[in-house]
Amino acid sequence: MERALVLAEQGRFTAHPNPVVGCVLAVADEIVGEGFHRRSGENHAEINALQAAGDRARGATAYVTLEPCNHQGRTPPCSEALIAAGVSRVVYAMEDPNPLVAGGGIARLKAAGIETHYLDTQGSASALNPGFVSRMQTGLPWVRVKLASSLDGGTALENGDSRWITGESARADVQRWRGRSGAIVTGIGTLLADDPRLTVRLDQPTENPLRVVLDSADRMPMDCELLRQPGPVLQCVGPAEKGGDDPRLMVEKLPLTEQGLDLKALLEMLAARDVNEVWVEAGSRLASSFLRAGLVDELIVYVAPVLLGEGAMPLLRMPAIENMEGRHELKLVDLQCFDGDVRLTYRPIN
Repeated sequence: MERALVLAEQGRFTAHPNPVVGCVLAVADEIVGEGFHRRSGENHAEINALQAAGDRARGATAYVTLEPCNHQGRTPPCSEALIAAGVSRVVYAMEDPNPLVAGGGIARLKAAGIETHYLDTQGSASALNPGFVSRMQTGLPWVRVKLASSLDGGTALENGDSRWITGESARADVQRWRGRSGAIVTGIGTLLADDPRLTVRLDQPTENPLRVVLDSADRMPMDCELLRQPGPVLQCVGPAEKGGDDPRLMVEKLPLTEQGLDLKALLEMLAARDVNEVWVEAGSRLASSFLRAGLVDELIVYVAPVLLGEGAMPLLRMPAIENMEGRHELKLVDLQCFDGDVRLTYRPIN
């Protein structure tokens, strides 16, 4: 199963909106076939492992990181393929999180006389696909908000200059987070100030995520860098706005709240588009809005060993609190170093 978990990661940048899945076929302690899910619409991990094993799959044990599917989608059911190949046992690390099909694949295998076992991987299997699990169970994608700051909490100089606070290694890490996301969300303020590309630049096959601009008053310039780059762009405007008139651009109208565009409605819309993981790369105001709305699953902060001094733009713009009981508490779940920079990953304490 450890090998299957490693294999699953190989589909990290190409499998979405499907979950990443790995499968190993073994006879005793000998691996006879293995595979992972590479891309939506292509073979699932079990099929690739069965093809690699050939006739040696008969009587083998299949170790799979996610319950084999039992429904016809863009590919045939994996449970039926395992039955037809004659495997004798299936060990799975996680039940399908979709409540409409959870347990269906295992039930089909058992009905065919195949022995099944659940193997507890101490959260490793579910950690492979937090967005897919979230979308299936809550109807919302997994939201990560990225920030970068100096040691004294500045994100840009008073004149708006923010390139670059962090070093090259940390910025390369951001590319990996972008690459695994189904959508990158930014605000119109960031677009007008920085004219970012928000593309994925990695030395391996990737697909550019949906790039989303929150633009309630329809101020997005049609000559912006986003529209010069390959990949889909979605402009989210208020209900009274028309949106940009450009064939490269999709437009979605969202309800307005006192704080701006309705962020929960945004996430529901993205989930309906099969987006599992959302990467928010914006300024302090939009990042704070996600936090205040209780819609952040992970806050990822890159801290650089530099000082920007008085007048620098703040990391967040949260409302003042009157006492310590009103503070927002976070739990540190990961810490990584990238040369001189530090990446801190927090999750809100509910």
